[in-house]
Amino acid sequence: MAKILYITVNPKPVNESFSLTIGEAFLKTYQEEHPNDTILKLDLYNIDLPYIDTDVFKGWGKLQNGNEFHHLSADEQMKVSKINDLTDQFIEADKYVFVTPFWNFSFPPKLKAYIDTIAIAGKTFKYTEEGPVGLLTDKKALHIQARGGVYSEGPAKEMEFGDRYLHAVLGFLGIPSVESVIAEGMAQMPEKAEEIKSKAIDKAHKVALDF
Repeated sequence: MAKILYITVNPKPVNESFSLTIGEAFLKTYQEEHPNDTILKLDLYNIDLPYIDTDVFKGWGKLQNGNEFHHLSADEQMKVSKINDLTDQFIEADKYVFVTPFWNFSFPPKLKAYIDTIAIAGKTFKYTEEGPVGLLTDKKALHIQARGGVYSEGPAKEMEFGDRYLHAVLGFLGIPSVESVIAEGMAQMPEKAEEIKSKAIDKAHKVALDF
């Protein structure tokens, strides 16, 4: 039995979002094929997501200098604890599904803030004499993303920093298998939007069978 962390980062409701619609289609098939697995949904727009700020750096610094946790200020304790909880939750999962829209050549900033809470030295990766080594070598991940334009090929390909970044950072954390289901061109070719979405849903169904 596996534990799935289903991470969404979209303020829109499902019926107004291509990416969330495709993600729900994936979940439906996954649950049918893996009824004993546990799925935990994490909506980054509906959680208290800390940024790495002055309080966090001060809190970490105090702990590294041997101070007890109760010596941290209230804000430092709250933010450091939340980051620890999110990191532990990520480590405890076996598989990850990220569902994102494509905003300004990447994804919403809340996902970058979340990645900052899970890319923690000593927990999800470590430094060695040979360089950093990822520690999540027994996991797998999927990225579902919807893009209004076409960025997988053509002149805009070099401006795609969402899927490429996510593959890079998850690989850095040691995750050996990262797949993608991308729907793109819906705004660029509105007459084909439903067809594009349908093809992406079909691919999501297929990926779900063996994910």
